Amino acid sequence: MKLYEHTIIARQDTSPSQLKQIQEKYSKIVEKNDGDVVKLENWGLMNLSYLIKKNKKGNYIHFKIKADGKIISELEKNEKIDKNLLRYLTVKVKKFDLDTDYFKKYEDKESNNKQINNYEKKK
Repeated sequence: MKLYEHTIIARQDTSPSQLKQIQEKYSKIVEKNDGDVVKLENWGLMNLSYLIKKNKKGNYIHFKIKADGKIISELEKNEKIDKNLLRYLTVKVKKFDLDTDYFKKYEDKESNNKQINNYEKKK
């Protein structure tokens, strides 16, 4: 089995319940074909570098998958016809980085800066 990192960008107007359905749908496709979803991360709504199908933002979902190439092609075949998705990308990796949460650290830094600014304003 090979290791893959797979990222999906869903439309900005996708509801949280629809995002959950998307996560479950593609996780089931991997598991049904004897693959394994090692980690699933919801990165949230972020700005796109350029307009994609008239969308400025997208909901990012990131999978870390142990699977064969056939499973990835099945996954991408289903994503091509999904109207809620803007883009997807699969990258083969040598090992997973399961410790680092890149986007949570950014949010924590932001909230700390806001707290410091609020504290300075009160002085």
